[in-house]
Amino acid sequence: MARNDADTIIQLDFSEEMKNSYRDYAMSVIIARALPDIRDGLKPVQRRILYSMSELGLSPDKPHRKSARIVGDTMGKYHPHGDSSIYDALVHMSEDFSLSAPLVDGHGNFGSIDGDGAAAMRYTEARLSPVSMTLLENLNKGLVDFMPNFDESEKEPVVLPAMIPHLLINGTTGIAVGMATNIPPHNFGEVIDAAIAYMDRPNISTEKLMEILPGPDFPTGGIIANEEDLLSIYETGEGRIRIRAKVEIEKSDAGRKNIVITEIPYTVSGNKTKLVESLVQLMRDKVFDEIYDVRDESSKEGIRVVIEVKKDRDIDNLLNGLYKKTPMEDTYSVNCLAVKDKQPLQFGLKQYLEEFLLFQEELYTKEYQYLLDRALNRQEVVTGLIRATDIIDLIIEILRGSTSVKQAKACLTHGDITDIKFKSEASKKEAATLDFTEAQADAILAMQLSRLIGLEILKLNEEADSLKERITEYQNVLGNPRELFKVIKNRLKEYKKRFATPRKTEIAHVEAGNYVEEKVVENITVLIDRFGYTKSVEDKALAKAGEDVLKDFTFAVPMTNEDVLCVFTAEGNLYRVKASQIPKGRVRDKGALIQTLCKCDGETIIYYDCFEKIFDSALYFATEKGYVKLVSGAEFETNRNMIAATKLEDGDKAVGISVLAPSQVSSQSMKVIMYTEKGLSLGFPVAEVSMLKKTGRGVKGISLDKNDKVVFSAVVPPTQETFKYLDKELSCKKVRMRARAAKGQKATL
Repeated sequence: MARNDADTIIQLDFSEEMKNSYRDYAMSVIIARALPDIRDGLKPVQRRILYSMSELGLSPDKPHRKSARIVGDTMGKYHPHGDSSIYDALVHMSEDFSLSAPLVDGHGNFGSIDGDGAAAMRYTEARLSPVSMTLLENLNKGLVDFMPNFDESEKEPVVLPAMIPHLLINGTTGIAVGMATNIPPHNFGEVIDAAIAYMDRPNISTEKLMEILPGPDFPTGGIIANEEDLLSIYETGEGRIRIRAKVEIEKSDAGRKNIVITEIPYTVSGNKTKLVESLVQLMRDKVFDEIYDVRDESSKEGIRVVIEVKKDRDIDNLLNGLYKKTPMEDTYSVNCLAVKDKQPLQFGLKQYLEEFLLFQEELYTKEYQYLLDRALNRQEVVTGLIRATDIIDLIIEILRGSTSVKQAKACLTHGDITDIKFKSEASKKEAATLDFTEAQADAILAMQLSRLIGLEILKLNEEADSLKERITEYQNVLGNPRELFKVIKNRLKEYKKRFATPRKTEIAHVEAGNYVEEKVVENITVLIDRFGYTKSVEDKALAKAGEDVLKDFTFAVPMTNEDVLCVFTAEGNLYRVKASQIPKGRVRDKGALIQTLCKCDGETIIYYDCFEKIFDSALYFATEKGYVKLVSGAEFETNRNMIAATKLEDGDKAVGISVLAPSQVSSQSMKVIMYTEKGLSLGFPVAEVSMLKKTGRGVKGISLDKNDKVVFSAVVPPTQETFKYLDKELSCKKVRMRARAAKGQKATL
């Protein structure tokens, strides 16, 4: 029969399907990838790596194994994702600058605090660290559930039986869909003490807990500068921590002093080079003129970044600036988010300790139930063996008279004497009364003759007494919550004794200091070539350059490193570029395009000058349509990067700009030269030009024919007789001095 395809088509709303699919994807990322479980503090990939290493037998007392083997086993059996992501997680768990208690003992190049990456997985080796065994050592006791792996060919633990508050000790970070987690690491001993204090007093306040656990303890040390915010963070589970590098002040050569960074913020952990490079760049750009040199003298003994400070400079002020403008002070955003019962949960300090204690109760209850069951089973066997030694002759007679092990076992367990040959009726009657259990019968049948030695029998009786004591102990622990808590606390104290380390991060209340910039004014010259490539050159370097080199530059603007370069365009706009934004270099360096620096693409630049010179002067403007005016330089004072420098009519352009000193404005000898496209020129005293606002159009400077326009105009001193225009030399001497707005005359070339 032909199938009706219409019956197999499912009609779905596209938006609804997208919504459902994205929600499923988001939950998968949240639960199965990005967020840790609140019980063992591990993400799925970390848990699978540790379990895979445990299955490979890579305990701390065993040799290291190739990382590629570990990654391959993890990917093939439990984590069907990219090998690079698995290896990255393995490397991260070995970093002592990222974790307070590393879970993996790496052998080989596993990267560095500088930011160097780990070698390829085929070159490195790894094994479990002693701390990781606190998460794994009870896996064989049935403390946690197992689930099928992705293809149901293996079993993997749902969660590891973590016996320490690992999530708080090592912290974690992860980005899911619509949420993220960022939990800082803490001091091992302090976390254990806080957990014990919570067990003793479940109603303890967060303030009291913080007397024991005052704040995060980062592996890189440093200083937490906002102690006052930690209480809110531990109560709500979110907030910001301000971390500072720890520094020392040392004396140096030539009367200088050194700022030595000995501990860096945790936020640049694994990228110390970034911190050093930022310091070097700020020194080169002379943002901090106080810095003489920066050196990284770090070694295996510890971090040592030396900042040499120039003689007689204010070190405290410089430190404030470094904290403000470099990664020497950074912010760590705390967001305590983890998975509980397959749901994301935000928690504070007390809530986490409560969840940890509930998990420990469950684990220790299962552990002691496991131990009790084992002890009871062993007691059953030992009791049977002791009883068997008392009637060993009868048992031997049963064994010799039986034709099979099954027949002998039936006699031992049920007194079944069918077809068994006995030497006497008394033995037969006694054998019929036997009632050993299955386990006892198996142990008796497997018993060696050496067990009949008197010393071995004595050991059996001692073992029976020991088992009785242990069974009583286990039952007492399981039946009394106080005894259970006592066991948990004793185990935690043992872990603290083994793994606790001194606190590294200092906690304090430090106000953010103000930095007063020590400005050192230097004379520079901004060089612009005919293509618009621009750079600033120190006057010392400029003095060494030959005249032939300087001929390549169309403009050379003397100014200071605190000044602003003003760029005027034919479209009537003024662009401002700070001297600090202009690339510094040598005379022969290429520099950067001025259009890039001031973002004036598409406009024609006609004049450059520094603002300091312009401010105390007057600017002469001339346009294509013959309008001229003077504008006070003070009108161009602004913080904006671009303003309109002059008002232009539609279709008009600025063609000439000159900067005049106050004495030149009223001078009868300073003359305006105007030159038109048709070769006409006109000259008149600059005193005839009106002083207007920059928003004014100007006044007529020259009368033009219908199709003529001004192409060049400048204000020249009386001694200047020639000027250049389009590589042509025009003569001022031949230009007739007439009143402005008169008709021009033919210019002399």
